[in-house]
Amino acid sequence: MSSPTGNPLVSVVVPNYNYGRALELCLRAAQAQTYRPLEILLADDCSTDDSVAVARSLGVRVVSTGVNSGVAHARNTGADHARGEIVVFVDSDVAMEPDAVANAVALLRTDPRIGAVCGTYDAEPLIRDSRIEEYRCLHQYYWLAEHEGRIGTLHTAICAIPAAVFAEIGPFNRGLRHTEDGDYAARIRRRYEVHSSTTVRGRHDHDDTWRVVLRKVFHRTRLHIPLYVDRRDLPGGIATGPRAGASVAALLALVTLPLILLGAVWALLPAALAAGSLLADRSLYAFVLRRKGYGFTGYFALAHFAVNAVIALGAGIGVLQWLTSRRFRRLYDPPEPRDTGRTAGATA
Repeated sequence: MSSPTGNPLVSVVVPNYNYGRALELCLRAAQAQTYRPLEILLADDCSTDDSVAVARSLGVRVVSTGVNSGVAHARNTGADHARGEIVVFVDSDVAMEPDAVANAVALLRTDPRIGAVCGTYDAEPLIRDSRIEEYRCLHQYYWLAEHEGRIGTLHTAICAIPAAVFAEIGPFNRGLRHTEDGDYAARIRRRYEVHSSTTVRGRHDHDDTWRVVLRKVFHRTRLHIPLYVDRRDLPGGIATGPRAGASVAALLALVTLPLILLGAVWALLPAALAAGSLLADRSLYAFVLRRKGYGFTGYFALAHFAVNAVIALGAGIGVLQWLTSRRFRRLYDPPEPRDTGRTAGATA
């Protein structure tokens, strides 16, 4: 479906579960997009908060998954009900800049080999709650901006995909709740390029407690191991590759810390490992220092050291699970065939 001007209809699909606190900001930002024609759908995963009421108060169409099943199924449900030639998935805790959709569509139309355009995060959080949230925001901003252009993965917080490409590749694997984007990246990259652009940007309401941040990093790293083993051409971003050394060094520094009880000479080992971990990310720390000064950079370094250690721990546990569990090794087996028709969810 195209407008009289020739622009294809874009469907903005917002998967959501109990994120009413940021949802209004997300939906208002979608409504404020400069691109037209545009439709907006909230794919609600059976929220128990006021999310549906918030969407309806803004005149946004709501479709339901029918049963709480995770973000992959919510995205699939929204795509099933979308009418646009291009689907833009936007997480319900992300508020896009006004030109994000227009820039994503323009990039998609430059080359038919591009099957997906991924957005990036702003350096400032959508809702400022804590220092750990600021750490997470700056870290992901730096990492995503550093990897602008053609990428080997998929960032689904803001992601534009032609509807024909989505139908060809198939739905997100609804059996995955943490790593569905990595699985989809491996599948789509067999046929298309994936690009990331800083012109497709939004503000993200990042996780705001240490517990949630470390738990999410641990499980996402652990669950990616079978994917990395089976599909070795898939880059691992911050969890593997050049940054793997920083993560391993951070974990080993903590493991060897008791050696300081044996004397000053033995204390050199954990100190050297910690220094090596910090030096591996010195360009990141320089970036934070320029923006936030010495006080926050010290906090940032502490948080990043902890995150690096948890990444290494998650990878180690993941390797052990891969060696001992056939079920874990088959985590990324192809999903069941997609249902025909548009019956995945009822209009709410």
